[in-house]
Amino acid sequence: MKVAIYCGSAAGNSPEYANGVKALAVYLAGQGIDIVYGGGNVGLMGVIANAALQAGGRVIGVIPSHLESKEIAHTGLTELHVVANMHERKAKMSELADAFVALPGGVGTLEEMFEVWTWGQLGLHSKPCVFYNLNGFYDPLFTMVDSMQQAGFVKQSYIDMVIKESTPETLLAAVKAYQAPQPKWS
Repeated sequence: MKVAIYCGSAAGNSPEYANGVKALAVYLAGQGIDIVYGGGNVGLMGVIANAALQAGGRVIGVIPSHLESKEIAHTGLTELHVVANMHERKAKMSELADAFVALPGGVGTLEEMFEVWTWGQLGLHSKPCVFYNLNGFYDPLFTMVDSMQQAGFVKQSYIDMVIKESTPETLLAAVKAYQAPQPKWS
C-alpha cells in the first residue's frame, strides 16, 4: 500500500507536530506502507521522509522542477520524480497513492487535500481521504465544513467519507476499513 502525505514545508510552532509526524512515519514504515509525498527535505515534509527512511520504509517524492531548489529536493529517497509543475505533481501523487493523508500544514496542504476529497465526491476515485488531526489541529476546519453542510452546500455523506484520526494505529485501521460513498451524480 502507498499513502500520499500532504503536509507543511514548515515545521510549525510546536514540536508536537514533528513528534506526531515521526510517530506516523515509523508506524507506517513498520507496517510496510510506502509514503508518497511532495519530495522536499524541509519542514514536516523532511520530517516524514527522514523518519520513514530511518525506520526502513520506502519513500517516493514528487516535486515540481520550480520547487526542486526552494523546497530542497530530498536526494536520499527511494524514488524522486521531478515533474514540470504542480498539476503534474498532484496527478502523479494521486496515481501512485492508495490513500491520501493531510498532516498539519498550510494552504497548500489544504488545497491538495480538498482536491482529492472533491475527486472522491465526484467518483473519480474511491480512495480514502484522511485528516491526521494532531492535537486538534483540524478541529476549526471540521467546524467550517459542518457549517457548509448546515447551509446546504455539502451533503453529510461527503463529510462522513473523510476520515479524522489522531493516532497512527487508528488512522491505518480506518484506511483499511474504508468504504467509498456513492458518487455524487451516479
